[in-house]
Amino acid sequence: MALAKLKADTTEARLEGVTLPGAAAWSNAARADALARVRQMGLPTRRDEYWKYTDPTSLTVPTAPEAALFDNDEGPLFDAVDRIRIVFVDGVFDPDASDDLSGEGLEISRLADAMATDIHWAKDLYGVLEARGQNPVDRALAALNTATATDGVVIRVTGKASKPVNLIYLHRDVASDAVLHNVIKVEAGAEMTLLETGPAAARFSKLLEVDVADGGRFHHVRAQGRDHERRAVTHGFARIGEESTFKSFTLTFNGVLTRNECVLEIVGDNATAHVAGVCVGDGTDFHHDDTVFITHDAVNCESRQVFKKVLRNGATGVFQGKILVKEGAQKTDGYQISQSLLLDDDSQFLAKPELEIYADDVACSHGSTSGAIDEDALFYLRSRGVPEKAATSLLTLAFLAEALEEIEDEGLAEELRDRLESWLQRHSS
Repeated sequence: MALAKLKADTTEARLEGVTLPGAAAWSNAARADALARVRQMGLPTRRDEYWKYTDPTSLTVPTAPEAALFDNDEGPLFDAVDRIRIVFVDGVFDPDASDDLSGEGLEISRLADAMATDIHWAKDLYGVLEARGQNPVDRALAALNTATATDGVVIRVTGKASKPVNLIYLHRDVASDAVLHNVIKVEAGAEMTLLETGPAAARFSKLLEVDVADGGRFHHVRAQGRDHERRAVTHGFARIGEESTFKSFTLTFNGVLTRNECVLEIVGDNATAHVAGVCVGDGTDFHHDDTVFITHDAVNCESRQVFKKVLRNGATGVFQGKILVKEGAQKTDGYQISQSLLLDDDSQFLAKPELEIYADDVACSHGSTSGAIDEDALFYLRSRGVPEKAATSLLTLAFLAEALEEIEDEGLAEELRDRLESWLQRHSS
C-alpha cells in the first residue's frame, strides 16, 4: 500500500498542470489512452523491479533539473555524410537549420502536422507499438511521452531511401525539458538509415516507434552526448516482419543519467534484430542504463544484444537484457553479451541478463563480465615502446570492437571510432 501511494503521489505531482496538445480526433484519443496508462501504472520508483539499479527521480519530478551548456569543440558528427538534416533545438523544430523534408523513397513530415490531420497513416502506429510493449513490464515513462510529446517526425519509407535521415538535437537552454516522439513505417521491401545526434535538452524524453514490414530493412545509428549534466530517457519500440532486418547502435558520452530502453517484437519468420551499444563514462555523477527486451514470436529468427561499457573514476553502468522465446518460435538464435571494462576500483557495473524460453529447438545464450585491463596485454604493448596511456587506449578500443562491428556502414563506424579515440585521449591526459 505504501508503494502504491508513493507511485500515485509521484504520478499526480508530475501530471499536475499537464495539458494534452490538441489536434485531430485520432491523436487526441491516442494521447488520452496513453495518459490513462500512465495513471494506471504509476511512474516508476526505485522499488520497481526494472528500476532498482537506476534512480528515476530526476526523470519524474515536475521540473527538469538544470543542465549547464557544454561547449563542444569537436565538429558535428556525420558532417561528411550526404544526408537529410532535421534539427530540433531544445525539442523545438528549427526549419531554418533543417533541410527540405523530402527524399527519394521517403515521405517525411513533422509529428505536429501529422497529428493535426484527420486522416494520416500515423494513426495506425502512434502509441500502438508503445502500448504493445507495456506487457509484461510497465513502461510508464514511455506512455507519458506518447501522451505529452510536443513534436517529432513521422517517416514512411516507400523504397530504398537515397539518403540517411539525420535527426539533430541541440541543447541551448539550461532548463529545457524536451519531449519528442518519432514514428517510422518501413514498407515491404523498403530500406532506410536513421542517424540521431546531440544532447537535445537539460532533460530529454524521446520515443521511437518503428514498424518494419516484410522484407524491409531499418538501420539506426545514434550518438548521445556530450553535455555533462544532461538527463535522458529514451524508448525504442519495433515490430519486425517476415525476412526483415532491424539494427540499432548507440554510442553514449557523458551525462548525469541516461536510460535507454529498447523493446523489440519479432513477428515474422526469418527475421533479424540486432541492438548494440557502447558507453564511456568518467566520474561519480555518470550513470548509464541499457534495458532491452526482445520477444521472439516467429520461426527461424535471429537476435543479438551486444553492449560494452568503459567506466572510470566512480562511474556506474547498468545492463538489463531479456530474450523471450514464445511457444512455437522454433529455431530461434538469440545471443546476448554485456561486458564492462573498469579502469579503476571505484566504478561499478550492474547486470541482469535473462532468458525465458517456451520452445525446444532454440540456440540462446547470454553472458556478462566485468573486469580490468588485461595486465599481460598491457605489459606486451609497453615492452614494445608503447606509452602506458596509449596502450590503455588501444586495449580499450579493442574491447569495444565487437559492439562497433554491429554497424553495417563502415564509414559511420569509423567516424564513431575516431570520436571514441578522441574521448579516450582527452580523459587519459
